[in-house]
Amino acid sequence: MQKSVPVEDFRDAPLLSVFDDVESLKAALARTMIQSVGRSPDGASGRDWFLALAHLLRYVMSERNVETSRQNYDQGKKLVYYLSMEYLIGRSLQKVLYDLGVMDVTRETLTALGLDFDEIQAFEPDAALGNGGLGRLAACFLDSLFTHDYPGIGYGIRYEYGMFTQRIEEGQQIEQPENWLRFGNPWEVARASVLYRVRFGGKNLCFRNADGQEVCQWVDAEEVMAMAFDNPVSGFSTPTVGNLRLWSARATREFDLHTFNQGNYVEAVRNKTLSETLSKVLYPNDKSQDGQELRLKQEYFFVSASLQDILHRYLRNHDDLSNFPEQVAIQLNDTHPAMAVAELMRLFMDDHGMSFDTAWGLSQRTFGYTNHTLLPEALETWPVDMIQAILPRHLEIIYEINDAFLRDVRRMFPGDPAILSRVSLVDDVTRRIRMAHLAVIGSHKVNGVAALHTKLLREGLFADFAKIWPNKFVNMTNGITPRRWLLQANPPLAELITGSIGEGWEKDLDKLKGLTKFADDAGFHDRFREIKRANKERLAKLISQSCGVTVDPASLFDTQVKRFHEYKRQLLNVLQVIARYNRLKDNPGSVTVPRTVIFAGKAAPGYDMAKLIIRLVLDVGETLNHDRATRDMLKVVFIPDYKVSNAEIIIPGSELSEQISTAGTEASGTGNMKFALNGALTIGTMDGANIEIHDEVGAENIFIFGLDVAGAKKLKGGSYDPWEFYNGNEELRRTLDMIRNGYFSPNDPVRYKPLLDSLLRGGDHFLLLADFADYLRCQGEVDTLYRDPKTWTRRAILNVANMGKFSADRTIHSYAKEIWDLKPLDV
Repeated sequence: MQKSVPVEDFRDAPLLSVFDDVESLKAALARTMIQSVGRSPDGASGRDWFLALAHLLRYVMSERNVETSRQNYDQGKKLVYYLSMEYLIGRSLQKVLYDLGVMDVTRETLTALGLDFDEIQAFEPDAALGNGGLGRLAACFLDSLFTHDYPGIGYGIRYEYGMFTQRIEEGQQIEQPENWLRFGNPWEVARASVLYRVRFGGKNLCFRNADGQEVCQWVDAEEVMAMAFDNPVSGFSTPTVGNLRLWSARATREFDLHTFNQGNYVEAVRNKTLSETLSKVLYPNDKSQDGQELRLKQEYFFVSASLQDILHRYLRNHDDLSNFPEQVAIQLNDTHPAMAVAELMRLFMDDHGMSFDTAWGLSQRTFGYTNHTLLPEALETWPVDMIQAILPRHLEIIYEINDAFLRDVRRMFPGDPAILSRVSLVDDVTRRIRMAHLAVIGSHKVNGVAALHTKLLREGLFADFAKIWPNKFVNMTNGITPRRWLLQANPPLAELITGSIGEGWEKDLDKLKGLTKFADDAGFHDRFREIKRANKERLAKLISQSCGVTVDPASLFDTQVKRFHEYKRQLLNVLQVIARYNRLKDNPGSVTVPRTVIFAGKAAPGYDMAKLIIRLVLDVGETLNHDRATRDMLKVVFIPDYKVSNAEIIIPGSELSEQISTAGTEASGTGNMKFALNGALTIGTMDGANIEIHDEVGAENIFIFGLDVAGAKKLKGGSYDPWEFYNGNEELRRTLDMIRNGYFSPNDPVRYKPLLDSLLRGGDHFLLLADFADYLRCQGEVDTLYRDPKTWTRRAILNVANMGKFSADRTIHSYAKEIWDLKPLDV
């Protein structure tokens, strides 16, 4: 074995010392520009300066990451491995500068070089590694994990083109490749030597060895290579730097020279092209059979490479696998990585010769599973025939797991055959494998992400499993990192907070409680409002640049930004906007608060209804924004290509946060937390984390409307007739008729027939019409309060002050204690 060399032997001083003063940093940047970017500082472009700065920071983080890895090894503490299909990390430059405590000297240095920091950092693209709340949560969790010195690694896929870049053309969402790697990624380190074989197809070959034990081999399979790319992740105000390891697909044989020399140039690289498709895009459209197969292959590629790497890391320092769960915790972030349960069993049994019972005992103690949805249709299932063709060995293992599990269930519930079909991994009616069931059965803990969500999991979606394992289900209410969503996104407010209550809140958000004493302080009110106004002006500039619409920063900025989905009810928001428009047209004096209603978010490429809702938003905005009679009082804008970097502008500049999902459908939500932390008031239903926000900030500091979970369940379970609401509410009827009759689409009057049919003839599954009247009533309360700036500001301050519970730090501490049994490093 090669002798390890202490870090101190090959460094004179930490690289971070180059940030001690302006002159040192100027010299280091010039040297990095020449050595890493290959340009002279005299002729360098803005992008060159960004790359030089990013490379220099990565060198600092790599140095610290090596030290953190050494501490992991020396201290021998348990590690958590976080498996997520998404990491919506946004831009990294500002985060790293804040984390290392060198933001000020960096700004000063760039100014001394005649450069503008904001212009330089704009050259960094958002990393296209995620789409929505799931990916942003994973990014927040890694930030909190390493900020508090926990040992761990994140695993994901290095998507070459992300999900898609959203463009608006002729009033419709158009998807284009998100080519974020065009100029390279200065933060990553390619690990060409870290390669794992991932197999698909083939067949099983089982036989009995000399000891009479059955041995199975997976043979005649196609192979793809998974190559690692490491991305160091810094913690805030700590030397700890962790790692996000992303996998990129590579062909086992990239180029067939014989075929090429025969003149068949396309066929010569066919294997390379097909293999590398696996890591091209996030969530390929699965409306087609090919798309479904690609998604299944993508998920397995990710978990197989990750688990092989985890086992390799473990066996470097341990002689056998008997203590694997004592040293390894694996967290499945939603159902996408659920095939990891079967894959770890395969590795244990086929590669390491374990019996089924031994492997199953170790595996169950290793995994934890986070569920993120209450919608049964959103839980992944795969056709048995598809798994048989792509992962034949895993299908056998799933059947074996299912057989052992159902035997136990029969003993626990004799005479109850119905429960067997409900909890089985195999849906015998549709002949599909239930991946959420596999994750539940294969994990020692299952958590929801808000108190209501966890309750509904126990009592509804996974009620049978909760009977079998009453202590398996726990709650871990989601959280957000205050470093990204306050310190970085809203520096003036962060400065006001620090000046008022002191430092330390960045790592202990409960300290924001100290702001309550300023809720009635006139001077604090004035500064708070000045900051909000400046943020609104910044948002207005973004709207002008991206939408071509001029909006008034004096108007109420009313914002709903999130993935477009019917249950999130952007359509309900549009209906209330149209009703407000009608009130303005009928009686201009009846609406006294000018509003700018802001939408942003993407619809999945194959989700036609969500894309149609986006088109309606755009059509309504086109009509309202050009109506001279109302446009000074009401405008609607849709900001295209929603991502972290523009969220950092939208959220601080917003005053009203729309969190209006149907009660019982949103698992948690984290946008609600980000808005409240930045001083927006919430209008929402009693759903997801809205309930806990309501409890923390107080009922008087949030706007609640609509049916609660019990009311929604009762209405759906009865004889809910949307037509009764349509016929019984003249304002609603007029609103829907305008859409139906083509008021907003005169050249295509039937454009929105599918939306109207879903509401009136399709049963209004998400109860928009049932909640419409109360939503309008609540919006009236918003108007009334907004006319009283003093009271509005007081309530906004109290929202900020009571956000301590919703820090991702608190969530990670809870995971570490209750699920992972994880201790921080002694730094």
